[in-house]
Amino acid sequence: MARSLRKGPTIENALYKRVMKMRGEKNSRPIRTYSRSSTIIPEMVGLTISVYNGKLWKSVYISEDLVGHKLGEFAPTRTFKKHTDSRAK
Repeated sequence: MARSLRKGPTIENALYKRVMKMRGEKNSRPIRTYSRSSTIIPEMVGLTISVYNGKLWKSVYISEDLVGHKLGEFAPTRTFKKHTDSRAK
């Protein structure tokens, strides 16, 4: 079920403060966060955010196409190895 438009996007307060701080700076170092459930907002466009997937930090460059998605969508927690071939002998 989607969050209502009246309530607005869900974003962690600490992450929002760091995004606003980085918008004013010239430094383009990545912002590290554990908040995979935060929604990408238009103020994040042009920033690099490192999202923790449980093992590694995955860097995500935020573009206009990503607005409205969740940060966790771009840092998968599981790695796909491959399907076994039942015909192999």
